[in-house]
Amino acid sequence: MSLHRVLLMILSGQLALAGMAHAQGGLSPDVRGQVITRDAAILSSEIAGRISALPFREGEKFAKGDELVGIDCASYRAKLDEADAQMRRAERKLQAFRVLDRRGATGKADLDLAEIDADAARAIRETAAIDVSRCSITAPFDGAVAEQKVKRHQYVTVGEPVIDILSAEALELELLAPSRWLSWLEIGSGFSMRIDELERGFPAVVTRLGARIDPVSQSVKIYARVEGDTVDLLPGMSGIAHFSGDSQAPAQ
Repeated sequence: MSLHRVLLMILSGQLALAGMAHAQGGLSPDVRGQVITRDAAILSSEIAGRISALPFREGEKFAKGDELVGIDCASYRAKLDEADAQMRRAERKLQAFRVLDRRGATGKADLDLAEIDADAARAIRETAAIDVSRCSITAPFDGAVAEQKVKRHQYVTVGEPVIDILSAEALELELLAPSRWLSWLEIGSGFSMRIDELERGFPAVVTRLGARIDPVSQSVKIYARVEGDTVDLLPGMSGIAHFSGDSQAPAQ
């Protein structure tokens, strides 16, 4: 069972107590939440080959465009060289037929076939060039390595996951709250999030409300941004969100 799923189950267990406290008109209920990142990806290999480079270790940061994984490209470069030669040959042949056509020394069908051969050679060369570009997996955003799923010199197949990355910059909070909160909670509502790992609170503001209610737990996901400095926060940290009485609508 994934850590994310376990956390959601724990959060769901808080909902009944939170709802009771709210219904009794006592202190505003608290719910647990976690820090998540909007930019995260498990990158896979688009070609088969041997891993030749893993420049960044787990936990190390990288910039957008940095090479994260290198795959041995010797065979793919050789195929590109061959395709390049075949393309030049086809284009040279096409030029010759065009000269003959202008002199009336060849038929239209021969010229058409030469043009088709040249187009096919260009397509093969382009495919080979794409494979060469896939020998290097680059970072789609600024971030850090969460997990290396392969080792250097290991052979990987097409589609095999090779590295798990995430951004520590585009952070937000995810809460699981009682669905009855939708009667007073709205975008822009402020609250405080006390992070267990750091033992201190962070001011936050609700930015999105979940589009679906879980009918079993009668819960809804709430998303928020942290106001101020987030340099100490890491994805996966969790804590308790406290909404002050000012954030709630008066009881009816």
